[in-house]
Amino acid sequence: MQTETNTNQHFAAQLPRNLAANIAYFLVNVVIGVLLVPYFIDTLGVAAYGLIPLATSITGYVAIVVQSLNTSVSRFLTVDLQREDYAAANRTFNTAFFGLSAVILLMAPIILTVAYFIPAIFSIPEGQESGAVLLFLGVSAAFMIRSWSGNFTVQLFAYNRLDLQNLVNITNIVIQTGLIVLLFTLLGPDLGLIGGAYLAGAVVASGVSIALAQQVCPYLRVSIHSFDRSKVKDLCGMGWWSVVNQIGVLLFLQIDLIVVNLLFGATSAGEYAIALQLSVLLQAISGTIGGVLTPTILSYYANKQTKTLIKVTKSTIKLIGLIMAIPLGLVCGLAPQILKFWVGSDLAFLAPLVILIIGPRITTFSISPLFTINIAYNRVRVPGIVTFFMGIANFGLAIALPLLTGWGYYGVAAAGAIVLTLKNALFTPWYATKVLGVGTHTFTRSMLPGIVATVLIGIAAATLGAVLQLPAQVTLTVVGAAITLVYLVAVWELGLSGFERELFVSYLPPTLRRIIV
Repeated sequence: MQTETNTNQHFAAQLPRNLAANIAYFLVNVVIGVLLVPYFIDTLGVAAYGLIPLATSITGYVAIVVQSLNTSVSRFLTVDLQREDYAAANRTFNTAFFGLSAVILLMAPIILTVAYFIPAIFSIPEGQESGAVLLFLGVSAAFMIRSWSGNFTVQLFAYNRLDLQNLVNITNIVIQTGLIVLLFTLLGPDLGLIGGAYLAGAVVASGVSIALAQQVCPYLRVSIHSFDRSKVKDLCGMGWWSVVNQIGVLLFLQIDLIVVNLLFGATSAGEYAIALQLSVLLQAISGTIGGVLTPTILSYYANKQTKTLIKVTKSTIKLIGLIMAIPLGLVCGLAPQILKFWVGSDLAFLAPLVILIIGPRITTFSISPLFTINIAYNRVRVPGIVTFFMGIANFGLAIALPLLTGWGYYGVAAAGAIVLTLKNALFTPWYATKVLGVGTHTFTRSMLPGIVATVLIGIAAATLGAVLQLPAQVTLTVVGAAITLVYLVAVWELGLSGFERELFVSYLPPTLRRIIV
């Protein structure tokens, strides 16, 4: 009981630091993401810019096995370390370390083969073929290196040191971006240089993660003698269903650009990528909030605190939905002004596409804690199967809708909106209740406030944006500030219970917490 109390106190004390680090990483991500898109468009052009997120999408498919095994390792190693079973933790760590190393080496020929055929498969702007191959190689190699070093960052995750995990991520993105700008300035814009910058950032960040992991968790040592074949079955059993689930996730979230490129060409893919980038930035906000809770849920599971886990998860879903309603509603309502200010008036016509891609994501963002419950309880088979088949449905619909309706890439976005909403608004919250043995609508009710708030903020922002005939940046500032202020006061006074206020305040840094209290 004393160990359980100490663990809870440690996790509670660490929450504000983790949130502050998540916010720092988010801000770095947003600033770089916002500035890089117009920079790439100006230096490379819209068509070539679209190949950068496309390379990331393709890499996700190539590295499915590695990603899924990392998910499995995170679950088992976190539970071992939380229970202070260091012998089991060493077996898990070394089995994963040598197993992932072997998988990555086996993936190398596949990566080289796919890279070679990239210009033959996709629409590539003339003269950019060799750069596209180097871009894919660099991004793929970077992804594999970061996945391999995930053996070490999972130790930071297990001890709830998300602040250090974010330090690793910030190191990666800062070096990557700094090198891109430097190399473009010295050698001129080229897709191949971006691949090199990605690779360099991954190498440095991986070195930092290994050093921090040894500092935080000195109990684990790399040793082939700790490789345990019996652990392979556990890791691969969960990992296999994670593979199935990951394929489905990729068919949901990273099939759009591939379909748009193949059906409509590189320029259309570049335009689609601009709208998609806003979704990526909003995903970063959601991850900043929801990611803080993930180690806590695993800790509650490891210490068999089921009632607390359910209560905190319900409140967190509601909080994430209400918080995410602000950026989602504002982006949808002020999409024309955002595009004018961000990438220029010539691309403001993408506003309806932005709304179609971003609006339905409120369900995905708010229920993110439920995915951790499936992992904690090792109940990933059914979600994996459902996600896989619904991902296939999304892929088929993404091709059929544009061809049958003539909607172009709006049909691709509509397919994702339909299938993703069905899965995350209906299946995911329902299945979590079955895992935990609670009422069917336990988590669905927690989602509703965020959905309603997003719609209301979007309508209010669009109305005020249309009424105020001001420059785009002035409209964004005035409307965004006014709606946010009124909304926050209303939610704090009317929308939250006492426990939810306490939970929200517990995430804040001590100084800000004292001011609010």
